[in-house]
Amino acid sequence: MVTGARTATHMAKRPMTISGTLTLAQWLSPSFPLGSFAYSHGLETALAEGWVNDAASIQDWLRDVLEFGTGRSDAILLVAAYHAASPQALADIDATGRAFASSAERLRESLHQGAAFTRTTSVIWGDTNQDLLFPTALGFAAAQADIAAHLTTAMYLHAFASNIIMACVRLVPLGQTEGQRVLNKLTPFCENIAQQVQTSTLGDLFSNTFMSDIAAMRHETLQPRIFQS
Repeated sequence: MVTGARTATHMAKRPMTISGTLTLAQWLSPSFPLGSFAYSHGLETALAEGWVNDAASIQDWLRDVLEFGTGRSDAILLVAAYHAASPQALADIDATGRAFASSAERLRESLHQGAAFTRTTSVIWGDTNQDLLFPTALGFAAAQADIAAHLTTAMYLHAFASNIIMACVRLVPLGQTEGQRVLNKLTPFCENIAQQVQTSTLGDLFSNTFMSDIAAMRHETLQPRIFQS
């Protein structure tokens, strides 16, 4: 359960331990059973439509998603969940996130990963909510484990981008090395966005990535397809 409010100032003074950092790395590792490999976040449609087709266009697409779309909105939800003062506040934050989802697939993508995350963390670490979107589940778990909010947010965004890039590696003539180069170029944006949203509220939620949202909606009827989103 949520034990009390955690202010940004209080958590900023809390030292980050190696143990906490390693726990966060474990949660966001590709080996953690989230099923993230099954989702392309609509990029499978963008590739089929020819909207993205190489490393440069994939990098531009993902930068926009991080800065102006799901990346930023998920980060805001994560930080809000991290500082939730009560179980009801956490539930309200999660409900806002669900309402903000741009399509059924986007909502299912986050719900399934959130459920997978809490199934595992509840067995190993305990004291986790069983029915949350992934970013709100992660924010709540990080607060319970006293893992810094800024680091949690930055690593979440980095893992989010990495997962979509790996989908591109499977769908496009994009080699592993080129994929890692794209991820490296996006890393500063993950850090900057994580810093920016630490003082954001749910009132700051927005999305201007209309093509990404349209791609997610069209993916529901895309044939053939290999990803769930």
